[in-house]
Amino acid sequence: MSQPPSQQPPGGFGAPQDWEPEQQWEPPPAQPGAPPPAQSPPIPLTPPAQPGPYHQPAGPYQQQPGPYGEPASPYGEQYGRPGPYEQQPGPYGQQPGPYQQQPGPYDGYGPYDGYQGGGPQHPYPYPYAAPAVEEAAPAPIPPGGGFFKGRRALVVAVGVAALLTIGGGSYLVLGGDDAGAKDKKESAGGNGAPEPADSPSAGGSDGGESGGGAGKSGDLNAGRADGEAEIAFVTMNDVDLPRSGVDAFGPWLAGDTVVRAMYKQVVGYSVADGRKKWTLPVSTEVCSATLQPSAEGKIVIGVKDGLSEKAECLDLRMIDLKTGEVGWKKTLRTGEGFNSLTDFTLTISGNTLGAAGLGNSFGFSMTDGKQLFKGPVRGCKPFAFAGGPKLLAAAGCPTDDWNKPKQRLQEINAATGKAKWTYQAPEGWEIDKVFSVSPVVFSLKQSQEKKWGVVALNEDGTERSRIQGGKDKFQPRCGGTFVVLGENLEGCTGVAADQDTFYMATESAKPGGPNEVVAFDLDSGKAKWRSPSGGDSTIMPLRMEGGKVLAYRAPTWEKGGVLATIAPSGGAPKTLMKFQDATAQTESTFYSPRMVYDDGRFFIASGRVSARNDEEEMETRTMMAFTR
Repeated sequence: MSQPPSQQPPGGFGAPQDWEPEQQWEPPPAQPGAPPPAQSPPIPLTPPAQPGPYHQPAGPYQQQPGPYGEPASPYGEQYGRPGPYEQQPGPYGQQPGPYQQQPGPYDGYGPYDGYQGGGPQHPYPYPYAAPAVEEAAPAPIPPGGGFFKGRRALVVAVGVAALLTIGGGSYLVLGGDDAGAKDKKESAGGNGAPEPADSPSAGGSDGGESGGGAGKSGDLNAGRADGEAEIAFVTMNDVDLPRSGVDAFGPWLAGDTVVRAMYKQVVGYSVADGRKKWTLPVSTEVCSATLQPSAEGKIVIGVKDGLSEKAECLDLRMIDLKTGEVGWKKTLRTGEGFNSLTDFTLTISGNTLGAAGLGNSFGFSMTDGKQLFKGPVRGCKPFAFAGGPKLLAAAGCPTDDWNKPKQRLQEINAATGKAKWTYQAPEGWEIDKVFSVSPVVFSLKQSQEKKWGVVALNEDGTERSRIQGGKDKFQPRCGGTFVVLGENLEGCTGVAADQDTFYMATESAKPGGPNEVVAFDLDSGKAKWRSPSGGDSTIMPLRMEGGKVLAYRAPTWEKGGVLATIAPSGGAPKTLMKFQDATAQTESTFYSPRMVYDDGRFFIASGRVSARNDEEEMETRTMMAFTR
């Protein structure tokens, strides 16, 4: 570790204190000019609670909520399988940032407090009722200007004034730079950075512990009971990280390779034993990535355009997951003036990469990186995309009153950027999160009055229904990296959808306790059935799998987690994989975890990696793989 210890707690301790928001569900008024949906008025619904159901003992350091607070839960985003997409919102769901959220123009509004882009809950570690741990004082603020430096500080100074005029309704999110001392020494001036080699090296160390007995902890399956999944491997961090830790991206799957990106490298591991197949070094920090790969097994990462504090996340690299080879490079162009401060978020739809930030949006060919379209820079401007089988764009329109934002959701042609249909959100309501792109299911929020609701659309963009949640509290979770004046629409867990039904997890009655999955009819918006978690911990839908809901039930202190399916007709969850009780605590230590399941293999990986000192840094587990 090249810097002072991180403020983020290692492992699974130190979750934020639970508190009840005062927000209420109140579905938005009907779309202007549209007839009301053919169903009874929705029943009030309590919006997602903040910060979430898992209460854990305080750790040695005070928990730092991800600046993105989006629902990335104990369940994190669904990374990693190439298409086809199964009614899952695609890409981005990236990782939480290292610093505590700074207040923006919508300061302190309940379920959206500390959450860039609004919506459900903060990411934090898994829920198990661990023994009490004595709380220590938080780590000191790092020297050198603290959180407000360079470009981020400028955002603070001009943010509110600019939001009065831009009309995009995007949120101001503040945080600190992660640049370590080594980065500063390497940067002689400006943003210049050495050109990366962009050539992967083959093989290398195994990077961790194998299920067969290698590694410090010996045989990882020594305590495995009958019926429990086998641990294929556990990877360990082997990189000297900056002082505050780093975001980690992936895992992505491509054939017999599972890939992760972290700090200044992208690594492909064997799905069988975790040995490194290739390592791709990059000269600057990886700062963004697509959540899902393309059908051809390609992803796009964003890397900073320099090593200085002023470096921006503008340089793109397309990477072949099977070989680690870089296919093409592209540098994004920001807007002018205030719009130049934005970060871009990335998504894939078919053969198109969508990149959007405040003031600028683009579509690029995944084949060769050529620009396919550029979004409008005047009037209603897209600020975020959601990908998968369809490409959706959330756009902000000019307004004279920033308390009454004007936003719209559009399906756009992924090859041309032209809109196929437009859903105009009621005045004062903002596009929040896209839970599914096919069918289209998304949430709206009204920040000033602290309201939140879920809407389903027909194929032509007209309103299909508004979800009627009754008195339940719900907890969809979405995660993301630190984004300046942009927004991630996707990457939510705790939700899933098929063509007829929307599935959403309720908040547990007690932190980390059991909850339910509720199924809603997409034509009426009414609840059809409820499925209890079936254990002592919380269950969260991940996506659809073979016509059923794929869900993950979190581990407890003594019991391993469970991967289960729920039939579309309801009923109790059916166990697909039971993870080992003997390694429940290890399973619980992944911070803001990202998960992917494919063909009998389940991968869980940390969304952010940090530690208190050099020794712990190199003993930090970064990914765990199970097999049936």
